[in-house]
Amino acid sequence: MKFLDLARVQIRSGGGGSGCVSFRREKFVEYGGPDGGDGGRGGDVWAEVVDGLNTLIDFRYQQHFFAKSGQPGMGKGRTGKDGAAITLRVPVGTEILDEDQETVIADLTEVGQKVLLARGGNGGWGNLHFKSATNQAPRRANSGQPGVERDIWLRLKLIADAGLAGLPNAGKSTFLAATSNARPKIADYPFTTLHPNLGVVGVDGREFVMADIPGLIEGASEGRGLGDQFLGHVERCAVLLQLVDGTSEDVAEDWRIIDHELSAYSMDVSRKPRIVALNKIDALDEEERAEKQAALQAASGREVHLISAVSGEGMQTVLRTLLARIDAAKPRPEEDPWAP
Repeated sequence: MKFLDLARVQIRSGGGGSGCVSFRREKFVEYGGPDGGDGGRGGDVWAEVVDGLNTLIDFRYQQHFFAKSGQPGMGKGRTGKDGAAITLRVPVGTEILDEDQETVIADLTEVGQKVLLARGGNGGWGNLHFKSATNQAPRRANSGQPGVERDIWLRLKLIADAGLAGLPNAGKSTFLAATSNARPKIADYPFTTLHPNLGVVGVDGREFVMADIPGLIEGASEGRGLGDQFLGHVERCAVLLQLVDGTSEDVAEDWRIIDHELSAYSMDVSRKPRIVALNKIDALDEEERAEKQAALQAASGREVHLISAVSGEGMQTVLRTLLARIDAAKPRPEEDPWAP
């Protein structure tokens, strides 16, 4: 299934049916009076989170969602049938934005969440509603209210506990494949990963979800390379794992590039707890490891983990550190002061 995390759709709720002008006409009933019924209500447009979806690809092939309008009222006091509602089925983590792509209408993070996007128009009153002591034969009825038409954006932000960040070929996909059930494409050229991948990582009998984000390069915030279009997927992560290629000539500069791009995208993302790891140490001797670890620690001001996704060296340690940060970020239940 092709990955798609941004889609524009046009929605329109149904208009209300018109009221009916009708008079009761029966044999031997001289003064039948008005009996025009009301119009039916227009259908609503909803968005609902369903299980089993992880992409917005369905909205690539259908961009228009129009609910049915209500039917007009009829004689003998009969109300028109309500228009059928329509529901957009979206994956967990979908943000619904207004046409300006900035105003958030809803943020759907749990299966079963449902939000009303456009309310259907009310049906018009029939002439039976206008009957009174001074107007016993009204010949007027209301038109139904029109439906609401609007363009909205659907933006998917994957629900993951931890996110991987790094330059192209830093070993992110290899790391994810070595630690989880994910099988991303791995090759020896940049930009192998073209869309985010999710994997369930297991450590010490526990599991958490990790997202592999396509590689950033210098100037990504200005649209270079793949840009920063996928960084929205790490906004919900509790911790970031920044991988630095140990075979790079300047590991400190590699760290600074990613740090700058994260800051340029969002200060909230930049402030997230971050773990730094020097990857591909299987290709380095002891002297090179120590030298590059020291340079990376000086640049980042953080502890630097030495790992190799190929040989497995240091992997369990960094996974346990990630799990500890994830646990620390989870809200703790309030303690009962009356508990024994």
